Amino acid sequence: MGFLLSLSLAAAADSLVAFRVEGGTAIAEPLTGKRGDPVEGARIAAGRTQGNCLACHALPMPEEKLQGDVGPDLKGVASRLGEGELRLRVVNPKLVNPETAMPAYYRVDGLYRVRKDLVGKPILTAEQVEDVVAYLATLKE
Repeated sequence: MGFLLSLSLAAAADSLVAFRVEGGTAIAEPLTGKRGDPVEGARIAAGRTQGNCLACHALPMPEEKLQGDVGPDLKGVASRLGEGELRLRVVNPKLVNPETAMPAYYRVDGLYRVRKDLVGKPILTAEQVEDVVAYLATLKE
């Protein structure tokens, strides 16, 4: 059984869009070849099943209650980080900070305690990653 799971995870990893990390700090090019939709990105970020950013972060969404304070407040994040840096942090934040508690949203291997419905799948698709990045890129001070 473990061998089959390994094969299916390898196949899933091969189906992810390839990306290049530049200087260990950024993924400069969009995973989909185009920028995402910031309105859809806000919906994903506020959603409690997929993005679930609000579980750990505060966002400038006063209508959303119970915002997190475990991770940094994301108000003004685009004034501190460029799109490529934001993209890397959504794709796999452990490449920036190996000790972070933030999950990798575009990774399928080397993960623990994965929800059964997400085994072999990234939490977000490449398009959804770009939507979230597009939304975060609007958060300037």
